[in-house]
Amino acid sequence: MLNAAGDGGAPASHDPNDARHAVVSDLAGLIEHVQSSLRRIEEMIARNTSAGGPESSTGVIVLDDVSPRYMKAAAAVQACEVNLGIALRSLLGSGADDPYAASLPTLAVVGA
Repeated sequence: MLNAAGDGGAPASHDPNDARHAVVSDLAGLIEHVQSSLRRIEEMIARNTSAGGPESSTGVIVLDDVSPRYMKAAAAVQACEVNLGIALRSLLGSGADDPYAASLPTLAVVGA
């Protein structure tokens, strides 16, 4: 598919399994990237909500307008992970008979 755009990549295979494996591989890579992004967002949320600094010892409460944005971003990234997982599982079917499925990332959120 990329070769059709003239990117100089390998010639496209006409084997449907190769094409499916390429799409599955791309989806798996996206899922891993999304999971990495989610971990980073969760680390930033933890850093922002962790106790510390002089404000906590003096009883002063600082309203943090950044954490809600991180929470919204985390929810959006989780939704992406769910949808990518659904797409991946639909391409794989049951996955039990596909040895290629064993090498794919574990989905943390997808249960449906």
